[in-house]
Amino acid sequence: MTNLLKRCSVCLAALVFMFCTTAQADEATFLSDRLSVEVVGNGPDVILIPGLASSREVWRPLANGLAAHYRVHLVQLAGFAGEPWFHGDEPFLQPVVDELARYIKQNGLTHPAIIGHSLGGLAGLMLAQAHPDDVGRLMTVETLPFYSALLTPGATPDQARPMADQAAAELLGLDENTYHDRQVLVAQGMTRDPAMQQQIVQWSMASDRHAVATALRETMLTDVREGLHSMTTPVTAVYTDAGRPGDQVDELWSQGYRGLPGVKRVRIANSLHFIMSDRPEAFSRLVDGFLSKP
Repeated sequence: MTNLLKRCSVCLAALVFMFCTTAQADEATFLSDRLSVEVVGNGPDVILIPGLASSREVWRPLANGLAAHYRVHLVQLAGFAGEPWFHGDEPFLQPVVDELARYIKQNGLTHPAIIGHSLGGLAGLMLAQAHPDDVGRLMTVETLPFYSALLTPGATPDQARPMADQAAAELLGLDENTYHDRQVLVAQGMTRDPAMQQQIVQWSMASDRHAVATALRETMLTDVREGLHSMTTPVTAVYTDAGRPGDQVDELWSQGYRGLPGVKRVRIANSLHFIMSDRPEAFSRLVDGFLSKP
């Protein structure tokens, strides 16, 4: 009976995602209970992946600008911003990476460019390491190959585990009002744009708490630094000073991406975590240059 119920829930998930996705022919046949994709524009393929508890709408202004020259694939991760979640406390990141790889193959995308914000950038790094022939180039936005190094420089995954476990447990244990108030404070530290702050809170409150807790914990414990030296995908790592001394942040990102051949590191000043909302014009120019490289 348990197996039957699980199969039924997966079927239901597939049906929900089928009706939630856009009707463009190149994606209509892709059914997944881990992500959905909206496609806009025509041209070379660009995949945009949002971060923790975020909606694909975080990319909308950028996608609208790119659509005149590129075919843009806006990913929405399950469990975030109202997208259904059917997996309780099951793993988050690796299934997302597997489904991204399946989406690329099933739709015949040839070396798409990938831009990922925060957790989305980590998924991009994992994808490029596991499927190097499927990724043409990668831009990570406010992503370190080991996130916990941002909190505790020099930490290992084992050393970060108690902190990650505590963060996930605390998130699950908060009542609704306290959780909302916490997200308001978090949003104020993520962007200077009041409208985006409100969006972040709304997306967080619409997200499945188990999905967010699992994704947060995995992001804090996933360390892909060991695979950097063998990567062949061109990578641009974009980050902000977030009010910290620029040389210190440069050193942190330099150490984080040490060993990655040819990585281009770009720091954007006067921005918090959501660079695309705090510095939209500067970020758009950077993306244009990234995509126009031969």
